[in-house]
Amino acid sequence: MIFVDANIPMYLIGRSHPNKERAKVLLEELIGKRQVLVTDVEVFQEILHRYAAIQRRDAIDPAFTLLHGIVDRVFDFGMPEVMAAKELLATANGISARDALHVVILKAAGATQILSFDKGFDAIAGVSRIY
Repeated sequence: MIFVDANIPMYLIGRSHPNKERAKVLLEELIGKRQVLVTDVEVFQEILHRYAAIQRRDAIDPAFTLLHGIVDRVFDFGMPEVMAAKELLATANGISARDALHVVILKAAGATQILSFDKGFDAIAGVSRIY
């Protein structure tokens, strides 16, 4: 099971960028190997936040459609996961609050890998980043 971070669909539908082709190749490889891909509702919120902030609301639907099309499951969360993310932030350097929440959710699901270009995940024991 591999967690898909927000930057993957955003690079895939975005303008030309060095990570765009790499994201495409990685995703095609994982799908070809029939890997189980998952994400969480916070990834969708990140897409909303980013595209609203940069006045690219037209990109929200394509990013949502792409992400829904590639993941097998979308995890929800509640206060226990938020509290666990708070605890993780107290002990881990270099990770954002959103990413701490992703780590809590992916670990609870039994995943150990994340498809992401975000280097902050490298600081988390037990999580390996695919990039």
